[in-house]
Amino acid sequence: MDLILILTYTAICVAVFKIFKIPLNKWTIPTAVLGGIVLIGTLIMLMNYNHPYSETSREYFVSTPVVPAVRGRVISVNVEPNIPIKQGHLLFTIDPIPYQNKVDALTAQLTSADSDYQRALELLKRKIGKQRDVDITQAKVDELTALLNDAQYDLDRTEVRAESDGYVTQMLVYPGLYVVPMPLRPAMVFVQSDSFAYIGWYRQNSSMRLKTGFEAEIAFDAIPGKVFTGEVVRVIPVMAEGEVQANGSMIRLGLGANIPGRIPVQINITDPRFADFKEHVRGGSYGQSAIYSDSFTHVAIMRKIILRMSSWMSYFFPFH
Repeated sequence: MDLILILTYTAICVAVFKIFKIPLNKWTIPTAVLGGIVLIGTLIMLMNYNHPYSETSREYFVSTPVVPAVRGRVISVNVEPNIPIKQGHLLFTIDPIPYQNKVDALTAQLTSADSDYQRALELLKRKIGKQRDVDITQAKVDELTALLNDAQYDLDRTEVRAESDGYVTQMLVYPGLYVVPMPLRPAMVFVQSDSFAYIGWYRQNSSMRLKTGFEAEIAFDAIPGKVFTGEVVRVIPVMAEGEVQANGSMIRLGLGANIPGRIPVQINITDPRFADFKEHVRGGSYGQSAIYSDSFTHVAIMRKIILRMSSWMSYFFPFH
């Protein structure tokens, strides 16, 4: 863009010098050069500050490790990797026999305990029983009811289902595998369909020009030559470089203290054309983005031209 401005200004100067027959001397040439430096420099500074650009933008998503709530041998896998599924879809099944046996045993014990409670209650009504016997049998019924509820819960957990719409992108489970409820050993990795977000990382210099509702554009390396319109939906109020957590050490100037960090800005793509290209934008895709503020809007065209030039450059890369 700088070169285009310089060439345009040079062409205008040449035309002015020829049309008005301005002589070339030590006054006119330096004046034209200095005028170009001031004019072009002012335009670039106005564009950089009021219409910020991020060469680092990416599509982020949330992945959830699927950890079974109970342990046991997998008897069936009911999902294919990377195939969209709906909430409640059965992912895999753990052998339910041990848990069903426990439910049956507790059901039988509860039936017997309830009969004892009814007999104790009847004897108390006839004044030949004790209140203590009623209390003991009642407590036994309550205990077995709670144990039965826990056992039924474990039995229901042998069927592992999707908690939301999405797809399994990394499936590590197969029939015959013994799974355990350990967070460090997930059976699958699940991606939520509604968790995708487009984030641009902007320099802090333009913080006052980053506001919700501003127009934005984003270009992906995966779709060369295409720029999609959108809007700013959220400016994240914190940066990871300033994060601290409670521990036994005091905060000090570390090695990374000189890294200023960038402001994450979430962009929502509203361009209807994006629906035709969305399948080509994989989760984690990289690109560039720009935000157009309501200040000095007449220089926004420069930023739009630069963004489109960057998108066209995605056609060329030195790797083969």
